Amino acid sequence: MELRDIEIFLTLAEELHFGRTADRLHVSQARVSQSIAKQERRIGARLFARSSRRVELTAIGAQLRQDLGAGYQRILDGTRAATAAARGTTSTLTIGLHGPQVHYYPHVIGLFQARHPEVRLRVQEINFSDPFGPLRNGSVQVATSWLPVREPDLTVGPVIATKPLVLMVAADHPLTSRSKVSMEDVADWPLPYSAAPIPEYWQQTLVPTHTPGGRPIRRGPKVSTIQEVAAVVAAGEAICLVHGDAAQCYQWPGLRYLHPYDAPMGTWVLIWPTAWETYLVRALAQAAQDAGSGR
Repeated sequence: MELRDIEIFLTLAEELHFGRTADRLHVSQARVSQSIAKQERRIGARLFARSSRRVELTAIGAQLRQDLGAGYQRILDGTRAATAAARGTTSTLTIGLHGPQVHYYPHVIGLFQARHPEVRLRVQEINFSDPFGPLRNGSVQVATSWLPVREPDLTVGPVIATKPLVLMVAADHPLTSRSKVSMEDVADWPLPYSAAPIPEYWQQTLVPTHTPGGRPIRRGPKVSTIQEVAAVVAAGEAICLVHGDAAQCYQWPGLRYLHPYDAPMGTWVLIWPTAWETYLVRALAQAAQDAGSGR
């Protein structure tokens, strides 16, 4: 099957209208009809059910669309990348990361850059007080986020890291003298929470309202940055659940990190606006999927 015939089939499968397909591909309706008829003869089955009022995919057509779609997209992506490399041009992909995450995920970033040396990867920091805003205003094209993400306009991509949550406390906090710490202990001290409005379901990962056993958890100081979190914790005003890598990256004076034996897992993924998905975003997601969770 020629590439142009695949393009015609996939476009018609999306449009379900011969006229719109022809207009979109800048060909005649006769060319579209001839291409589909040729494919149906080669396969030996109808791909579309036509009537005077509508066009629909048959079961075989729907299966063919699924089988061809991913491969066709990879061909396009590879062609774009090769063309850019041949022209000596550099594309830019802006990724939003939380804190020092550029050091967390060398397995993903390294694989992406090895596959796409013609692409400049630009990093912009994202704050927990506005986790989805930079994606929606276009300042970043793809970003990291912890799960869950339940935003209808955003695509949730592959997992890039999974690690138990840890508890950030003051260095002289009473919990530091215990031989073991449980998530039930979190109910005895307040947790800081976002000063800016963020989705409650998302905040619940680090600022739950109840322990696993059902004990209520108080909310304490409002904070806007990780530096503010560290300040109120070091001052003894609160304790805070954070993702596991924070224990390595935020080694500030006055802080300790404890590991509750029953701590839930924190999972990080890539996310991006569904409507603005590009071949570079798909390439980064593919690299993340192929690299797997490195931490």
